[in-house]
Amino acid sequence: MYSLAFDTTGAACSIILQHDNVILSKFSQQTEFGQAEILLPQIKQMMANSAVAFNELDCLFVCVGPGSFTGVRSGIAAARAFAFALPRLKAVGISAFEAYIKTFAEDEIAEKNAVIIETRRDDFYVQIFDRHLKKITEQQALTREDIIALLKGCLVSLTGDGVERFLSRPSGLCLHAIKMYDSLPSEALLAAGNDTLSGGKLNFPKPLYLRAPEVSFPKSV
Repeated sequence: MYSLAFDTTGAACSIILQHDNVILSKFSQQTEFGQAEILLPQIKQMMANSAVAFNELDCLFVCVGPGSFTGVRSGIAAARAFAFALPRLKAVGISAFEAYIKTFAEDEIAEKNAVIIETRRDDFYVQIFDRHLKKITEQQALTREDIIALLKGCLVSLTGDGVERFLSRPSGLCLHAIKMYDSLPSEALLAAGNDTLSGGKLNFPKPLYLRAPEVSFPKSV
């Protein structure tokens, strides 16, 4: 089975191509902007280098957010275009929370496990999981103080691209494992996609927004 996974929601464009359990090709480029321009040419190059035709793809996993408004839309638009062009392709949307929680090794899992994602504002996107990696909270945007209040009093593990900023000041938390990332690892996205696929729950890609986009209107002349 050939699987393709990609993410354009954060500060990178990341792509991974797998055949069964073997990774054929992997790409990640850190960038604040322009993920959409990088994505499709790079996928084409990776497929060609691996001698895989597009009609051989069985599954496609795309990160649906949360993240930048443009990045989320770009990745989903590409995934839907693939699904339209390749009717047999299983296109599945995966949240960044589902993917980041896969970065924990078994011995890194604590009583509470928080995925903390950068918003580039004062708050953070967060979701908390129990020791069995079942959801304790909904996906939401919270202040640092609100997150600390939810985690205080037990052993905690943290993962995500917002962890470094979250821990830039003392938290008072009892920390077990800390996983800091600049962007979502493509292997974690692929693992979350494969788990979703094996569970039979296929979420067609649609954007995950936890707050409205910030927009400004041009000043009248």
